[in-house]
Amino acid sequence: MGNKKAKELITKFLTRQASAAELDMLAVWLQDAENEKLFIDYIKTNYAIEHEMRQFDANNLKNRLQQLMDEEIKAVRLKKIRKIISYAAAAVVTGLLVTGYFLRENFFSKTIETNTRIISNNVNIGSEKATLTLEDGSQVVLEKGNTYQTQNASSNGEEIVYGATNSTVAEVVYNFLTVPRGGQFHLVLSDGTEVWLNSESQLKYPVNFIKGQIRKVELAYGEGYFAVSPSTEHEGSKFVVSNQSQEIEVLGTEFNMKAYKEEANIYTTLVEGKVVISTANGKRELQPSQQANLNLNDNSMEVATVKVYHEISWKDGVFSFRKKPLVEIMKVLSRWYDMDVNFENPELEKAGFNGVLGKDQSIEDILNTIKNFGVIKDYEIINKTILLK
Repeated sequence: MGNKKAKELITKFLTRQASAAELDMLAVWLQDAENEKLFIDYIKTNYAIEHEMRQFDANNLKNRLQQLMDEEIKAVRLKKIRKIISYAAAAVVTGLLVTGYFLRENFFSKTIETNTRIISNNVNIGSEKATLTLEDGSQVVLEKGNTYQTQNASSNGEEIVYGATNSTVAEVVYNFLTVPRGGQFHLVLSDGTEVWLNSESQLKYPVNFIKGQIRKVELAYGEGYFAVSPSTEHEGSKFVVSNQSQEIEVLGTEFNMKAYKEEANIYTTLVEGKVVISTANGKRELQPSQQANLNLNDNSMEVATVKVYHEISWKDGVFSFRKKPLVEIMKVLSRWYDMDVNFENPELEKAGFNGVLGKDQSIEDILNTIKNFGVIKDYEIINKTILLK
């Protein structure tokens, strides 16, 4: 197992996203002494410790991690998961001891002074929800707990799946799936292509693809992760994802596209396979782990190699921030928590933060983590507005 895959598994483990099989892989990987060091170094460098971790000893931390992994423990051998937890505890303890913040006199204190003001907190954690617009213009609200069924599609409230068909009808019928702020949704198209839509996104797509013709969808705005059913399974039919500023030709691959309305850049990140991006200024081909940055102001494009997991972790329930300024981080958080963010001091917008945070954490836990690492001094919450100080 390569380092890239190992880091992904460690992140999933710490954020409670790892499956039983992934935990088993991680345990085997940790049997190598060199990998133990990589494990500890990675956590110390990348993992943002939660607010509650300030008061603990090693045994308490092991117990906390053990509780977090209860469901996974049922599916794997206890000896292996306990070994992983012991490494995590050691790494987190070491990371805390080398961080100046945690060397204060109140390190073991149960009460820490704060000026945090929470007048009323109406900021909620995001969830699976979307609005489906049908071909006749009618709309259906999709959300957890509500089921929906038509001749072509079915939804359990957390995803919508279209039946596999190969239509020969000349007319293409489109649906729209719109995900609001504070939402995300999973979609399976009729050809088997999977799409994960992030908060504040909209996808236009055919109910059925016509046999022998290009399979085309449009990401009108927002962010989507595409796992495309290969052309070899559809008589060579290409798959295309369009936007008003670019078009991506796909030959069976996985990639992420981010094109938010208020932003002047479109980012396309290739995970595996091959894509060709067409713009007004020409075409560019991406290799795995490359990201294309299209500047909408002058239509110029830059391509760079990136750490893919930081770009796509959102679909796995994780915020992974690496050398990101606080203003960019808050854009991401504001979409998921459907909130507004203000900065008391404009200079604070430039402050950097590295960390991995779970999307199931409350906004207070997220802000306390950022505060504990010295990025902000304090914050206020008034209804659905955050003020960072």
